[in-house]
Amino acid sequence: MDVIGGKWKVLILWALNERPCRFGELRRELPGVTEKVLASHLREMEADGLVHREAYDEVPPRVEYSLTPRGRSLNAALEPLGAWGRDNVLGRSPAAGQVREDDDVPLVTGAA
Repeated sequence: MDVIGGKWKVLILWALNERPCRFGELRRELPGVTEKVLASHLREMEADGLVHREAYDEVPPRVEYSLTPRGRSLNAALEPLGAWGRDNVLGRSPAAGQVREDDDVPLVTGAA
């Protein structure tokens, strides 16, 4: 869980699953993430072997981030969790959305 802990790491993994991205592209893909947090998470994910950082010897400097095979396998392992979230949180299942935030619903079955 430490490898994917934090609000942004799974979102970074999914963004990089599409294609390699430069830092600015990732920042635009993830509205709300700060540069500091994104840079920190990318460094941690690189240290964990999930993300590959490729620095090109160009002027101006260019750096691209991509998933390693380990990162791709983690994305594959997280896919069922994403499917569950789409079905149960985003409202695809018939029961989702039937209870409103202000409804008085017992937390335990059978409780009043």
